[in-house]
Amino acid sequence: MQDKMIISGMGSLSALGSNSEEIWKHYQDGTTRITNGCFNDLDTPVGKLHPKDEASITQLREENSHYKRLDKTVLLGILAGRKAFQQAGWRKDEYASINLGSSRGATQLFEKYHKNFVTNEENRLSALVSPTTTLGNISSWIAYDLGVKGASFSHSITCSTALHSTLNAIAWLQAGMAEKFLIGGSEAPLSDFTIAQMRALKIYAEKKEPYPSLPLEKNKERSSLVLGEGAAVFCMEKDKGQNRIAKVEGVGYATELIEHNVSLSAEAECLQKSMKMALKNADLTSVDSIIMHAPGTLKGDQSEYKAVQKLFGNDIPHLISTKYTTGHTFGASGALSMELAILMLQHQKLIQFPYDSMSFGRPKSLKNVMVNATGFGGNAVSIILSK
Repeated sequence: MQDKMIISGMGSLSALGSNSEEIWKHYQDGTTRITNGCFNDLDTPVGKLHPKDEASITQLREENSHYKRLDKTVLLGILAGRKAFQQAGWRKDEYASINLGSSRGATQLFEKYHKNFVTNEENRLSALVSPTTTLGNISSWIAYDLGVKGASFSHSITCSTALHSTLNAIAWLQAGMAEKFLIGGSEAPLSDFTIAQMRALKIYAEKKEPYPSLPLEKNKERSSLVLGEGAAVFCMEKDKGQNRIAKVEGVGYATELIEHNVSLSAEAECLQKSMKMALKNADLTSVDSIIMHAPGTLKGDQSEYKAVQKLFGNDIPHLISTKYTTGHTFGASGALSMELAILMLQHQKLIQFPYDSMSFGRPKSLKNVMVNATGFGGNAVSIILSK
């Protein structure tokens, strides 16, 4: 990269909690944060917020009359954005830009409005339906809440959405179109219709205990995807010697021609290309750890693992995925993976799977961590972070 980029603040909410100390504690204790919910009248493993964090969403709705009408996806982003803003020391009225995305957008609110539309005889709709269910209202409401004045836009590139926002921020900062950039992803997909979609693909987990979601499970025989809700937001700016919590060493991206709407090629060619590009961009030949996309699906996990084998041969780095404890948070998943990378770098400690997983290395030091994300459509992004 022409200029080095740093991350100066981060904030998140997920099944793991809402502050770095408790999130790190839960990663270390080796237990999953996935619990049972009821969707479509079925017991369903999900990665939902803890009651105390759910209460913070309720409290936020009471702060502002506008917020009572917003989807949970937006509210998760607002709370995570506040935490990142505070840690970075940014102020209201900053000329900062925002690019936060989501795979599904205002899922819960859209389903509510649509149900009301098809069940009332006159097919009436509230005037608020369109502005509150468009994808763009995620970043625009976060900009409103934080009081920033730069560009504000949202996008969806399915599960690689958050890492694509990182690419966008770097491009804008490099071009001099922004001085500060807020990036990340937010997702609230725990709804009957969204979970039914995953079940229709026959990839949703059946097992409830002890680990409903099993990414990179050794001798995996069936898919075990579990959906989760959450958001993670980061403050990014050019490296000028200021305080930072992480440094972006390299980025890579690629898209492959696919044979099926939801699958990667057998050896995830897009990931091979994105990882190779990120290594070249960072002037590295390897990394100490890879936080994989690994959603817990049989084909998705195997393809990504084969891509790593193809690129690193017998010297496979340490591997981990967040999904066994957070669930798959779609567009926010890459951002939550970035959070884990930063926490491991800060604490100089690797997180291990608490079950028998595919084989990988155990580095003696932890200097560079790669984060992968892939989405429907065969797109991939790889980001390398250092302390």
